[in-house]
Amino acid sequence: MDTQTLEARARREGTPVIDGDTATFVWKGPSRVFLQGDFQDWRGAPLPLERVGKGLWARSLALPKDAYVEYALQDARGRRVRDAFNKRRSDNGFGGFNHCFWMPKGAPTPLGTRVRGVPRGRVTRHQVETHEWIVGRKRKVALYAPPASGPVPLVMVLDGDDYLERVQLPTLVDNLVAQGRMRPVALAFVSNGGEARTAEYACSEATVAFLERRVLPLAHEKLSLVDARSTPGAHAVLGSSLGGLMALFAAQRLPHVFGRVLSQSGAFSIEGTDMVVFDLARRQAQPPLHVWMDCGRFEALEEGNQRLLPVLQAAGHRVTYRSYSGGHNYPAWQCDLPAGLEELFSASG
Repeated sequence: MDTQTLEARARREGTPVIDGDTATFVWKGPSRVFLQGDFQDWRGAPLPLERVGKGLWARSLALPKDAYVEYALQDARGRRVRDAFNKRRSDNGFGGFNHCFWMPKGAPTPLGTRVRGVPRGRVTRHQVETHEWIVGRKRKVALYAPPASGPVPLVMVLDGDDYLERVQLPTLVDNLVAQGRMRPVALAFVSNGGEARTAEYACSEATVAFLERRVLPLAHEKLSLVDARSTPGAHAVLGSSLGGLMALFAAQRLPHVFGRVLSQSGAFSIEGTDMVVFDLARRQAQPPLHVWMDCGRFEALEEGNQRLLPVLQAAGHRVTYRSYSGGHNYPAWQCDLPAGLEELFSASG
């Protein structure tokens, strides 16, 4: 491809310029820029774009044809620069944004979009006393009541603000239920502790106690829920990254309450250290859990997920593991989550 054609396509189609499984990133400017993104799990040295013409720089990467990818460009000093050819952006969770794109066979889930005529659940917002179990005196909890008569199971959602706003989980559930793909459920969106998030989600017994003794009573007061005393393990817990780790840990500690787990990109092994969920998974004679785990093929966390899978299965848990062509971000999690919800809360189950 000659440089004039490459630049013209970048201006017309946006970047990267995609041909089959090849994505070509293009930069117009006097000096070289560098590329970093999901495809390297945001690790290692940024990749330099090469001069392909006067003031034109490019770099091609082979990527899965169904991938969702976030990336950033930076100058020689490591400062981020805007890709003028790509207006698509995604919140990076750190007060900034990443550029993003889908490869030809990938697409965002339509389930995240509100559909006219689909019955909508109701979201209410609350504050609960922390009782020193977690940071602060009060913590925000949003509750979703489905547009159906109860009682229904509850899904406890960690990093609740992100699943509420960025994943649009109530809309996902409304659409899945309306299409007959899952049973109605209630949702409890629990805000994280900000700077204390790591301490709260790194297999914290105090966080387990907070969920059991503060959030569950609120949910039972405000929602029509299945009673876990008569239906052990009726409820679920959902989280991503450290939240995915904490979701499994909470279920291991309270299997009579949380018999279902949705763990997205669970941080089960961090920098070579396996978390205690491995040891808990090796215990015998445990109440069986129904676990859904997913992780992006670009993520270093995939290795820990793949090693934990047979450990859980050997202990008698029902586990599904699924990998997707993407990285560690909420758009990818939103796209894969409906499959987990369908499995754990099958409309025919």
